[in-house]
Amino acid sequence: MFGFDPALLLDSDGVPFVDAMVLSHPEQVERLRAACPPAAATAVLAGDPCYDRLLSERPLRERFRRTLGVHPGQQLLLLNSTWNPSSLFGDGGPVDVLPLLLPRLRAELPADEYRVAAVLHPNIWHGHGPGQIRLWLDAAQRAGLTLIDPVHDWRQALLAADAVLGDFGSVSYYAAALGTPVLLGAASLDTLGPDSPVADFVRKAPQLDPYTALLPQLDRLLTEHRPFPGPAALTSSDPGRSAGLLRALCYRLMDLPEPTAPARLDRLPLPPYQPPLRTAPLRVCTRVLRHGVVELHRVVSPEYEPDGPGEGHLAVHEDTLDREVLDLADLIYRYGAPDDPRLGPPADWAAEILDRFPGCSLAAYVTGPHTCVARHRNGLLVELTTEGGGADPAAWASALLARPTPARLTVRTGSTTHRVRVTELSR
Repeated sequence: MFGFDPALLLDSDGVPFVDAMVLSHPEQVERLRAACPPAAATAVLAGDPCYDRLLSERPLRERFRRTLGVHPGQQLLLLNSTWNPSSLFGDGGPVDVLPLLLPRLRAELPADEYRVAAVLHPNIWHGHGPGQIRLWLDAAQRAGLTLIDPVHDWRQALLAADAVLGDFGSVSYYAAALGTPVLLGAASLDTLGPDSPVADFVRKAPQLDPYTALLPQLDRLLTEHRPFPGPAALTSSDPGRSAGLLRALCYRLMDLPEPTAPARLDRLPLPPYQPPLRTAPLRVCTRVLRHGVVELHRVVSPEYEPDGPGEGHLAVHEDTLDREVLDLADLIYRYGAPDDPRLGPPADWAAEILDRFPGCSLAAYVTGPHTCVARHRNGLLVELTTEGGGADPAAWASALLARPTPARLTVRTGSTTHRVRVTELSR
């Protein structure tokens, strides 16, 4: 069992070489006593500071979601992998899940209903190198996957998540302790103590079927989820008290008087704003319903043409790596500051795009989280503004393409309805 091996805890004379071994729960003390009896006397229960930081920042969940550009009505799916050949990011298990999973995440999950981010253990980054990791995940990133800083920002992403798709690592267990639905893409028990809480969780948690459709599995996970009592109860025996317990231990070992001021843990900082940047082509299916409501469904690089009623069009980011697709695009869009001198005014940029690509019907310049300027080939020039938040403004451009009107737009993505103000601009 990792960390409880006598070779790691005892000197050559069989005596513990540590003064204190900090554990978070009495069940760990019992496992230590069974694995290495001489070290049991060094055990000190002092809670879990990582878990305490997660618990204390739960009120900021919506702020962390906005940091990742998660919109109302959108689900944040957080992928996570520990460092092990049989982990989600490994290749030593019975099924190499990740190569099957990544293309299907972008092809099967509607872009406006799901947001996808990933936390990879720091040792994965160290072992393979950042360049190799980004190369492996390049297509997924162009489809909107965000890689989370594995040291500073993973806790904030975990608090923001609606569901976690992971493995037998600690992030999945923390997610379960927080009551977040967890789907295991890798569930090896080989490196876990058979009687450990993590092993018990892995045996009971729902597991991904990599050969069947993803969306029904995620929908079922979210609708049928019931928190497991074990992780929340066994992660820490003293939730919220680890700072004081650890400080008391340290001062006792130094034989110094402990300060009287309360012990504090560092706050979780607000990470940089990281909205998804999808430069891969989007296949969009739209349908105009009663009262002019535009139903919108956007998917990145679908394996098959969308099935069902409605009209389809191709929306492509100007900076796409698939440059040949720009000549086929019905909508070309980009993101940028409205006063970016490299691009010129948004209306001029849009006119340039329509001139360069004669097959394009609409050009849209997204100027902020809630606004974009769109120019239609029929001469319509408008600013689209989300009323009260909403989805990616490039989606409103797709709705305008389905219903090119200077009136107010009502757009439905999944089960969420958005209202968009349409303001005509002078040409």
